[in-house]
Amino acid sequence: MNAESPWTLDATDCWDFLRSTSVGRLAVIVDGAPEIFPVNFTVEHSALVIRTGDGTKIDAVRGHPRVAFEIDGVDGQTAFSVVVKGDAKEIKAPDELRDTVSLDVSPLQAGTKNHFVRVLAEEVTGRSFPVTDPATWRSALRDVARAPHE
Repeated sequence: MNAESPWTLDATDCWDFLRSTSVGRLAVIVDGAPEIFPVNFTVEHSALVIRTGDGTKIDAVRGHPRVAFEIDGVDGQTAFSVVVKGDAKEIKAPDELRDTVSLDVSPLQAGTKNHFVRVLAEEVTGRSFPVTDPATWRSALRDVARAPHE
């Protein structure tokens, strides 16, 4: 493998990256089209737990539970991306809610966030790769003045 090739992450590395952050993106189907929302989350065993309020996300999960979830970032000189695919389900059972409320999943946005959603991970994939020096992408065209817009 050369230095520019991505590395496939194993499941343990993927879960480690998921545990290292609390913000990701939830992809759901809304009116027949994909929509992506930034959300706070926490890892619970082999699932993700999201806390949200009334509205588009919870309605989408109820109507189309198949979702994708993604995180990515840069850790030093290495970039990473992890994708989780699975079914999302609103947590409603009182005993499950009691356990879930104790998880550290605090939304960033104010407001009533009284719905908890569990994404059961069926497929977890990831990759990482070295960050390329920005000078690699320099070209003579970079310094050419752009034509003014009319």
